[in-house]
Amino acid sequence: MCLRNSLAPFLQKDGLNYLRCCQCQATLVSAAQLPSHHTQLQKYQQHQNDPLDARYREFLNRLAAPLLAELPANQVGLDFGCGPGPALADMLSQAGHSMRLYDPFFFPDATALDQQFDFVTCTEVAEHFHQPHAEFKRMVALLKPGGLLALMTSFQNDDSRFADWHYRRDPTHVTFYKQETFDFIAAEFGLTCEIPCKNVAFLRKK
Repeated sequence: MCLRNSLAPFLQKDGLNYLRCCQCQATLVSAAQLPSHHTQLQKYQQHQNDPLDARYREFLNRLAAPLLAELPANQVGLDFGCGPGPALADMLSQAGHSMRLYDPFFFPDATALDQQFDFVTCTEVAEHFHQPHAEFKRMVALLKPGGLLALMTSFQNDDSRFADWHYRRDPTHVTFYKQETFDFIAAEFGLTCEIPCKNVAFLRKK
């Protein structure tokens, strides 16, 4: 997961070539067609993710609620890819946990990556990964033994609907995951995998 070594053509749509990894079952945009840093930043700056917006916080609670049920008190976590308005980190801080922030566009403080954490959150971020294997390797390295990577992304459950899927049409969404992909990631990096609810994966370091 996913070194682009075992890719087969999957779909051509809207001028993009989508490839399927024969090993991990991820679907990826062709490397030659990945969006530039400038294109990504322009798109992210259009997002209306107000950390005080109740509907946005309710959306993030899909991950926060099962995560908080798993965590002991007073844990230290990292919100990886937190975006410009780190609402999830605020929610978890209010629940008594200490949070650090990292985002390559909005919080690019690399010192946040110099320690290990009890848990790492990655919400609506993994679909943007241009090099998913490298990014998962980095996130796993940020976990203490027994630490939890809590991830939320829309799973690609139905290949027949992929062409018309709204999630695919975001030009910065370039990697799409099946549940089998997360099982593969777990095996690749020595993790256990649990799917506590729709579109959420918990990957725990052994």
